[in-house]
Amino acid sequence: MLLPFSIWFARVIQKMQGHQGFKNVSVPQTEELSAAIQRFANTDGDFNTVLPALTMHRRHGVSEPMPCIYNLGIAVITQGYKQIMVGDRLHNYGPGQLMLSTFDMPVTAHVTRASRSEPLLGMMLKLDIRLVAQVAFEMELLSSPESAYEPISVHKLEPALFDVLLRIVRLLDEPHLVSQLAPLLQQEIVVRLLAGPQGSQLRHIIADGTPRQRMAQTLSWLRKNFKQTLNLDDLAAHAHMTPSTFRQHFRDITGMSPLQFQKQMRLQEARQLMLNQAFDAGEASNLVGYESASQFSREYKRLFGAPPSRDIRRMRLETDASE
Repeated sequence: MLLPFSIWFARVIQKMQGHQGFKNVSVPQTEELSAAIQRFANTDGDFNTVLPALTMHRRHGVSEPMPCIYNLGIAVITQGYKQIMVGDRLHNYGPGQLMLSTFDMPVTAHVTRASRSEPLLGMMLKLDIRLVAQVAFEMELLSSPESAYEPISVHKLEPALFDVLLRIVRLLDEPHLVSQLAPLLQQEIVVRLLAGPQGSQLRHIIADGTPRQRMAQTLSWLRKNFKQTLNLDDLAAHAHMTPSTFRQHFRDITGMSPLQFQKQMRLQEARQLMLNQAFDAGEASNLVGYESASQFSREYKRLFGAPPSRDIRRMRLETDASE
């Protein structure tokens, strides 16, 4: 009987790791990926590609800590360094490392090393939770892991995983093949993640019936329904927890309360509406669920350091200056 592709591929990987090991990522490969990122991100900013799950990023200087949303996915930096704070947990990462985010959640991130001559260059690839669960099932990896859970973790970037990331970036030069080949490469990435040192972190969010898995479902619902009035008792009941246990698990994972989580989601969305769709503060605040414009302005300034109009004007000036 033929083995599912995921199981066969995982066994091949394990044999390679056990008997001969992987060579270090070569400098030419790293330079190729940097060059590819710069083709798509030739100025400061975040850039979409023909593969919706894949984005490219560039920054020409050190930045102030800034709240943002990290989705379920992985990120790689080929040049420069970043720092990420989740609650009171701090993560630093740069070239040669892989950042894994297992929830769609607010974080505070900033560039700690970059310059005009050597800008920060990076790429992010969103993961599909359904694909992760399917591959884990085929690989018989659905049991709850014993390792401690971190919603965001930084790992050594294995050369074999780097190679498939390089291949998926190369595929962007053949847009007519993306729809056929990208799913195969995305599956290979998930297989390698689950078979690698970061696999236990992914397994935390798909292990059936665990508090982490139920919390993942709750966070996914909140991410899509942050405009609605929040009822903590209903959320706790949906997660099959008491309100106090729910609040504790929520804070352990996200570093904040459910209300703080919702507030950041609303403010981040309002910021994008003003920046990208030219809504004014009043329109944006209504669209994300605020009833009071003055409350929106106060909370926006507290999170981003300036009132909405001044913050958006500053961001547009910075974008114009980098082009």
